[in-house]
Amino acid sequence: QVQLVESGGGTVQAGGSLRLSCTASYRILSSSVMGWFRRAPGKEREFVALIRWHSGTTLYADSVKGRFAISKVNAENTVYLQMNALKVEDTAVYYCAVGSQYSNSPSDYRTWGQGTQVTVAS
Repeated sequence: QVQLVESGGGTVQAGGSLRLSCTASYRILSSSVMGWFRRAPGKEREFVALIRWHSGTTLYADSVKGRFAISKVNAENTVYLQMNALKVEDTAVYYCAVGSQYSNSPSDYRTWGQGTQVTVAS
């Protein structure tokens, strides 16, 4: 069964950093795109960042550009999200997902992890 497992969430003070990881239980195809999304309480799931598995091309939401960095280790089937200068409004459950399109729409991603909670305290 295909699985994505996230880890690295927690509680941090505003201005702090966290690194999330997401490991797939299978070899990620080179044509795939890995994305990070988040859902804050009472809000819709929103795009955070994505990376093309083959080329490493990245895309970020404006709200995290310059603060977050997505990266990957192909041999480990793992994608990371380094989050710096965290803000209270970054508090959310963070999900990784795999899809086949270079897209910031959750509907274009077919496999999702269970999510990891990130809480940023003021």
